[in-house]
Amino acid sequence: MTTTTRSAKGDAATAVVLETFRANGLLIAAGDLLAAPEGLTAARWQVLGAIALAERPLTVPQIARRMGLTRQSVQASVNRLRDQRLVAAEENPDHRRSPLVRLTELGNRKYAALQRRQGRWINALAADLELADLSTTARVLCELADNLESNARSGGKDGRSDATS
Repeated sequence: MTTTTRSAKGDAATAVVLETFRANGLLIAAGDLLAAPEGLTAARWQVLGAIALAERPLTVPQIARRMGLTRQSVQASVNRLRDQRLVAAEENPDHRRSPLVRLTELGNRKYAALQRRQGRWINALAADLELADLSTTARVLCELADNLESNARSGGKDGRSDATS
């Protein structure tokens, strides 16, 4: 078996990726707990948030791209949210087969309740952390995500496709 030797930056980036995987699992579990009183899951809350933050209706593929999710998983969440009457689909003048998804009044109310609950939770979570550290972490994660998107668009042709193995 051939192993690739990582650079010091590669080792550090691997540590970031592994901690991100761990944090992601914990964040999804916390999101499920925060969303449960509204009858939602973290995944459905994430879809509501994408639409709310866009301040306009979005298509399922647009939501998926904004959230880094698959179109299929977003479609499943949208279907459940529609069944709960939290979102509605409307005709898309630009694409007949890809309707626009918007929040309903009930969806807006549920999202606002979740935002209030999340505000209290995130303030407590961040209380012992330094603002500069949080800002740096957000910036670095954004840069890593941008690199991942760029790599995906190039089809991994730049040799980075197996960077996390």
